[in-house]
Amino acid sequence: MLNISGSAGSGMTRRTLLRAGTLGLSGLTLADFLRVRAAGDATGRGGDDPSIILVWLDGGPPQHETYDPKPDAAPEVRGPIGSIASAVPGVRISELLPRHAAILDKVALLRAVHHDNDDHFTAAHWMLTGYSGPNGADTTPVNPSFGSIITRIKGTKRPGIPPYVGLPHTHSVGLPIGYHGAAYLGRSFDPFNADGDPNNDAYRAANLELPPGVDAGRLASRKALLDRFDAVREAADRVASGGELDQFQSAALEMVSGPRARAAFDLSQEPESLRDRYGRHQWGQSALLSRRLVEAGVRFVTLTFGGWDWHASIESGMHRVLPILDAAVATLIQDLDQRGLLESTMVIVMGEFGRTPRLNNGLPNDPIPGRDHNGRVMSVLMAGGGIPGGQVIGASDARGGSPAERGVRPPDIIATIYDRLGIDPETAFLDRTGRPITIGSTGVVIPELTGRSGMA
Repeated sequence: MLNISGSAGSGMTRRTLLRAGTLGLSGLTLADFLRVRAAGDATGRGGDDPSIILVWLDGGPPQHETYDPKPDAAPEVRGPIGSIASAVPGVRISELLPRHAAILDKVALLRAVHHDNDDHFTAAHWMLTGYSGPNGADTTPVNPSFGSIITRIKGTKRPGIPPYVGLPHTHSVGLPIGYHGAAYLGRSFDPFNADGDPNNDAYRAANLELPPGVDAGRLASRKALLDRFDAVREAADRVASGGELDQFQSAALEMVSGPRARAAFDLSQEPESLRDRYGRHQWGQSALLSRRLVEAGVRFVTLTFGGWDWHASIESGMHRVLPILDAAVATLIQDLDQRGLLESTMVIVMGEFGRTPRLNNGLPNDPIPGRDHNGRVMSVLMAGGGIPGGQVIGASDARGGSPAERGVRPPDIIATIYDRLGIDPETAFLDRTGRPITIGSTGVVIPELTGRSGMA
């Protein structure tokens, strides 16, 4: 087992070096942020190092109306949405996902994922960290997300580009950042929060904007003044930081004032026709932006698509959100594939749990049927990053209420992702009590997703 201290600041000198541009990291400068990020570079095990785009369907998407329809079930189980054939013979998905259906040969569907918990908070913590977490009474994250762990271990991919970005806003069940964050690893490994609506022409990644009244020229003057001020302490600083001080100060300046990161967020460079294919909506344009970000060198992008807690009016709700999701996800996968990026980019679509197999009677203020929480079974979509497509792993029972075969747990998905990135699941970090916690939890690699099982 490889033990690594979970203290972000351990053994490092924190000084106020560069105050232009802030990441909302509780006072850490951007230079501090980059320095700590790089501390994880030495613990990866190699591999092709794919980037990851996580499409997080916050609230719990219904499996019957998306990736696991039950066309032969009774009406109260089947639900109001029909199903259609896909590019994979014998595999049907929601009729409201026709573009998904056309590219399903590039996708692996996991239809028997479960953790058996129906609380939004505990379930989200399970899915994003591989560990059970708090319930509704205490929403404090206990363990770091797999996005934060990957960033901690693998570090940055390209100078001047943040390794972990959250779009359109990063949160879990109403919490700022929430379970997508770094917990005891420290806030330096939280996602770079690029909040906003990329469908708005005025959208800018606020954390990459200079403070009011500070242009690039003034920032350069600040840098020159800082260089002169620090000259008298240069020798001592180099001894203390092993020569890293100038490296990360320069990287911070480049990220704030240089063109590379800003260009990645500039959707005006994309053809109007492609923007239309993704969908002129916050979700669609965020998906397009995620492709630009991984192309620019971002390691991990989270797209938070909220509004999936359909206890009532599920029919009208699905007609509203599924066409938008269909365009965003299917176009993302096609776009990555056409650009030769799908093999080096893993796309994951999931929420915290599925929904109950039988329609309910709605809510007192909305007495139109919906579905309630169900952590006993859910569907997860995975594509790219070396994952063999055109397969369905596991099955739910005839009513779509629990696994019938080949059940998969959240830690298994996370362990499989680590395996693909060459990360040792036995790596451990110290939690807030000083206890070593392995990143792999109790996860077992899913062989069908590695191409090593011989199963189609």
